[in-house]
Order: sequence, then C-alpha cells, then structure tokens
Amino acid sequence: MKHFPQQPRKRLTIGLLGGSFNPAHEGHLYISQQAYQRLQIDQVWWLVSPQNPLKSSKDMAPLKARLEQSKRIAAKIPFIHVMAPEAEFKSNYSFDTIKRLQKMYPYIHFIWIMGADNLVQFHRWYRWRAFFRLLPIAVFDRAPYTLKAFCCKAALRYKVSFKKPKKRLKLGKAPAWTFIRMKPHPASSTAIRKKAAPQQSVGKKKPIPAKKTSAKKKSSLKKKR
Repeated sequence: MKHFPQQPRKRLTIGLLGGSFNPAHEGHLYISQQAYQRLQIDQVWWLVSPQNPLKSSKDMAPLKARLEQSKRIAAKIPFIHVMAPEAEFKSNYSFDTIKRLQKMYPYIHFIWIMGADNLVQFHRWYRWRAFFRLLPIAVFDRAPYTLKAFCCKAALRYKVSFKKPKKRLKLGKAPAWTFIRMKPHPASSTAIRKKAAPQQSVGKKKPIPAKKTSAKKKSSLKKKR
C-alpha cells in the first residue's frame, strides 16, 4: 500500500498516536517523546484521521493539509512517522485500523498511546471492550482529567489489567494498560484554532454598504429625465 512503512527486518515495538491533528502541535511531539522514553519503544506512528466519528466536521481542515502540517512539525524527530491509513482503509474507526495494521505488520508489537481525556470517553468508542483486548494501552496524564480518568467506565472495567507505571515500562500482551504522569503541556489544538480564527479575518475588506438615495434626490433625478 502507498505511504506505509516497509516491513521491518527485526521485531519492533511501535506506539500508535491517533487523532485529528487539527492542527498538530508541540503537545503531540511532547507526548510522543515521553512515550518513546518511558515505554522503551522504537518508533511512534501518528495516525491522522480523516474524520473522528465523535467530533464535528465543523472547523476540520482538509486531510491533506493536516497530514502535510503534521509531517512538517514532526520532521525534526527521527522516530516519528506520520501517515493517514484510514484514508486507504475506508474506515474512521481506530479498532478497524489497528486490526488492519496488525495484519499488515505481524512482527510489530503495537501500543496505543492516548491522553487521559480520551480514556474518560473511551466507552463511547467503537467496540471499546474489544479494543482493550486488541493491544496494550498507555494513557498519558492531561489536566484536568486525572481523577476522571481513574473513575471512568473503561478504567473500572479493566482495573485488573492495570500495570503500575515505572520509570521504564514494558507493556506485554493485552489487555494491559498504564497511566503515566508527566508535566502538563499547554498546547491544545482547540486553543490554536480559536486563536487563529480572528487572525484569518484580518485583511479581509468588509463590503461597503450601498448609499441610500434620499426621496428629494430621487425626485430631482426624475425631473432631469
């Protein structure tokens, strides 16, 4: 398939970070670097989604623009690879994407990477219970969702599969998940879009309203005709 990494010559452990990346920012780089160090993985793959099923398409930039911008910002990190597999798989569900990737790359051990905010709503994801049994999951802290994450439906359902985080952690077979605390990063795609919105309107000329012609002037014009 086009735009997919070649089959590795050795067994690798790769973290999958899925999202809209609308736009990609330093926070995505930060969580990728934390995952690389803490989980002892070989690479991080950014999976840019054409359309998140749980998000509105309003204000969503075209996939091509988001993909190119993600590649630019990740270019300085050699272990990050950016792709949009769902564009070829014709599915927007992460569960289906992972199943396909596991079939394509049988010698790769995949780990799902996500923020605490996603764990809170994980029970809304397509086939979320089967998802937990599909691959290990590393949840990274994100304010203000810390407490909510530990009390959410998914965390309680799979509490026996929780692995205590260590300085360098290896996640084995699923179901297995961990919660990694880290210093918060201020970057947010939503905040970036809100900040950019007023700037996009700068320079746009407002339409000049048509001048109203007074009744007196209209009368004089008729007389001239």
